[in-house]
Amino acid sequence: MEFTFGEFIRLKRSELGYPLRKVASHIDIDTSTLSKIEKDERPLNLEYIDKLSVILNADKKTLLNYFYSKKIVDEIKEYSDYSDVLKIVKKQLDFYFSHQENNEVNDWREKQFKNPNARIRIGTMFSGIGAIEYAFKRLNLKTDIKFACDNDSFVKQSYFANYDIKEQNWFSDVHDINGLVYKDQIDLLVGGSPCQSFSMVGKRRGFEDTRGTLFYEFARVVKESQPKVFIYENVKGLISHDKGNTFETIKATFEELGYKYSCQVLNAKNYGVPQHRERIFIIGFKNNAVNFSFPEPIKLEYKMQDFLEDYTDSKYYLKDKGIKFVTSSKNREKRYTQINGDIALCQKANQQFNWHGDFVFEEEKNGRFDECIFDVNNVEEKYYLSEKVSNYVLAGGTKNFKTSTKTDLEVARPLLQSMHKMHRAGVDNYVTHKGRIRKLTPKECLRLMGFRDDFKQIVSDTQMYKQAGNSIVVDVLIALLKQMDITKFAENE
Repeated sequence: MEFTFGEFIRLKRSELGYPLRKVASHIDIDTSTLSKIEKDERPLNLEYIDKLSVILNADKKTLLNYFYSKKIVDEIKEYSDYSDVLKIVKKQLDFYFSHQENNEVNDWREKQFKNPNARIRIGTMFSGIGAIEYAFKRLNLKTDIKFACDNDSFVKQSYFANYDIKEQNWFSDVHDINGLVYKDQIDLLVGGSPCQSFSMVGKRRGFEDTRGTLFYEFARVVKESQPKVFIYENVKGLISHDKGNTFETIKATFEELGYKYSCQVLNAKNYGVPQHRERIFIIGFKNNAVNFSFPEPIKLEYKMQDFLEDYTDSKYYLKDKGIKFVTSSKNREKRYTQINGDIALCQKANQQFNWHGDFVFEEEKNGRFDECIFDVNNVEEKYYLSEKVSNYVLAGGTKNFKTSTKTDLEVARPLLQSMHKMHRAGVDNYVTHKGRIRKLTPKECLRLMGFRDDFKQIVSDTQMYKQAGNSIVVDVLIALLKQMDITKFAENE
């Protein structure tokens, strides 16, 4: 049985038992609008397809097929010889796409994989929690993990809980990887080694100069396994490290290995994730005929608040010592800390343990919180009253003196030069903001790295914070994979 686009959406929603408001809220449209879309009375904007496929657990390609079929039907349904039109359209489209090899779609989000049934053979070094593996998962592309590697036993636990890999294909030391075993068996190799200075004896700036470094191990595996494509990622500071010598040596090494490469600094906030995270990406192709340009930035449609959980455990709320550090003007001016920012600061492995990074202020609603702290979005902690002073200021008076204590006045009381003496609220002006400050939860940190809630956390919060902060943003990798069409470098099963 065939369905219209709207009927297909309604069917998938009904199968999941979701009310209209749940789906409408997820894709950020009105319930009435979604109702009209399901009745085929109103078109859906193409930009909502990704969100719709997620909430309905539906194949994106299928959704797109119904989406475009509706557009065609709306145009020709009144024409009796529509079948002849469709034959002509098919011929013209075949002709068009056969001449588009060198005229690709500019927006990487609109690019379609030419070989979507391919199984991509991947190898990863310094693997972490598998950002590239998760990118393939989000793209619904099949992979065969030839090997992965990390020296952290807790990382291994997370990796094995989330990806299909055999024990013999895991390495705890990059030095143990024999790339010759995987020669011509890797479609994509991904890694990002710690930044180290190289020996500049003779200043050859090539493969030999990198010996003794962890980058050398990545380059060695490239040389031995000969992957069709590699992605090397590192911190932005790699470019200026050791006065630029390190980066020049890295580039010379890839040239010496015979790979055609491109490099560029990419910021996660330009690829769909509200996090200011700049990283250098070097993309190399074994086939020197490949023409590659980095994906263009897209408009950021989300704020950090869109990634927050609805309910959080009390253990994530800060105590006095943490609050004083987070709210101080010095730390906020230096961008060590940020509260309720729209775009998150760059996540780091240790940020949650030295009170650096992003924090959330939640206002008190209906007495939800047992304790009252303060709103520090714009004002430093020192300007808030202690409990003792607050009780005095808000008191109604004494036996001989009574006053009306009001706060948050629309029209301020006269400002006095003696305000520092803390008169009662019937004399001076006071405002009230009640709430608590908390750090991001591990799940929120994962979300801000591009990992969905199906990622399994089996390690402690301490380890999960560290693993999230060390990862690559999944959405940036998705942009790269779509831009290059990674399926062109793999074979069908």
